[in-house]
Amino acid sequence: MTSTHTSSDKGDSDKGDIVMEEHAKMTTPSTEEDLPAEGTSERFHAERKLVRKLDTRVMPTIILIYIMNYIDRLAVTTARLKGLEQDLGLSDLQYNVVLSILYVSYCPAQIPSNMVLNWITRPSLYIGSNVVAWGLLSTLTGVTKSYGGILATRILIGIPECAFYPGTIYLLSRWYTKKELAFRSAILYGGLLVSNAFGSLIAAGILSNMEGTLGIHAWRWLFFIEGAITMFIGFNTMWLLPDYPVNTRWMSSQERRLAQARLADDAGEADQDTIGDSPLKGLLMAMKDPKVWVFSLMNTAQLLGLSFVNFFPTLTSTLGFNTTVSLLLVAPPWILAAIVCCVNAWHADRTGERFFHQSGWWWGVCIGFIISLATKNTAARYVSMFLMACGYVGFAMTLVWVSNVFPRPPAKRAAIIGIVNGIGNLGNLMGSYTWKAEWGPDYHQSMIISLVSLVLATVLSFVLRQWIIRDNKKLDEDEKAALTGLNHTRVEEAARLEGITLEQAMQRRRGFRYLY
Repeated sequence: MTSTHTSSDKGDSDKGDIVMEEHAKMTTPSTEEDLPAEGTSERFHAERKLVRKLDTRVMPTIILIYIMNYIDRLAVTTARLKGLEQDLGLSDLQYNVVLSILYVSYCPAQIPSNMVLNWITRPSLYIGSNVVAWGLLSTLTGVTKSYGGILATRILIGIPECAFYPGTIYLLSRWYTKKELAFRSAILYGGLLVSNAFGSLIAAGILSNMEGTLGIHAWRWLFFIEGAITMFIGFNTMWLLPDYPVNTRWMSSQERRLAQARLADDAGEADQDTIGDSPLKGLLMAMKDPKVWVFSLMNTAQLLGLSFVNFFPTLTSTLGFNTTVSLLLVAPPWILAAIVCCVNAWHADRTGERFFHQSGWWWGVCIGFIISLATKNTAARYVSMFLMACGYVGFAMTLVWVSNVFPRPPAKRAAIIGIVNGIGNLGNLMGSYTWKAEWGPDYHQSMIISLVSLVLATVLSFVLRQWIIRDNKKLDEDEKAALTGLNHTRVEEAARLEGITLEQAMQRRRGFRYLY
């Protein structure tokens, strides 16, 4: 199974005078050496060298960012264990509002942010600047003295944070093929899972050793230290991350051309917008595609079911240990989840399968909830937390699947990633209110709500799977259907990059199918 584009850009093929948006940048001089032929050992080694260069520079950078992203976001939950509520005079309702208010700005801002990312030429500067901005806002959280102050920092921090995860998934999709994307995205998402582990370890060290230092409470030091680290990483991001294959400064022209050719081979079309594929047009194409809304609803149900992540330190504290031990107990489930996440994605890339690699892990979470609902045994409940943490392995596959189903044009893909992740995070917003303090320490009501949500997410995921299988059968039965909505300009660019004829490029284009 391979991936093809949807028919949303239908009609563009008739525009013979369409010029590639960045064609002037991409034009290869006639004196430049041709790429090795596809399938040869020379081509294999050239691609392997390119991917290795990307991996060694890009992956460590985005993993560090994602670790700090969730450490900063969840610092409020760990600070709660050391007096944040008491010092700021927060009620339980106000604390829940502080948790949820971030998503009020974070969710809707993702769509325009990804549209901007698709439009600008230097995503490294855009993402790096946003990392610095949320690090600064996280640091300022440590100086707040009232409910209004922490509310303001939390709602503002959602704006720069929205640029990172959907933006990075989109950036990775501009460099990695469908056989590489799931594993790289899982490594990225492993940063989140590791952040839940090491974030708690860092917090345990700060909260246990910094109380009263310079007359400042330990929970405030938590924000100061973690925010400063984030800003440092953000400034380095500006030169470590790549831009797009047409203009990355630390790659040779031959490497840039190879990067473009790989993606053109992957979907039968160049991964470029035409002059008519503006960010606004990409948004309109995305909104007209019904699969987008099913993906969005599925993601919302999924994240509501997984919203326990914001309360994980609170859940471990119900096991009966002191604050330091409770924070240390947070780490093992997330370390296991990070390992499983990478293995799962590696296998998904090898097989091309998506549904079971996503939804199967939700069923494990449901089993974890059932265990916690059925017993108060400390060991059994801690085991259930391992199953719950592994549920996020499925979430790591969601935007990868989206990228596989909607690969062209990039303007549409960027908008869809923003829509699906932005709407999906409404599940986290709702989840902030489903884990109420008065429902603790057992949180039975919370678990039942989450369990039902994951069942709904599974049903919607299965609907998408069957929908895509049906679409693939139509393509198998009618070869002409495979060319529906074909954009000749992108196919011609694919032929030019690879150094083959248009007829050969068209033949490749016919063979691609959606992943499910």
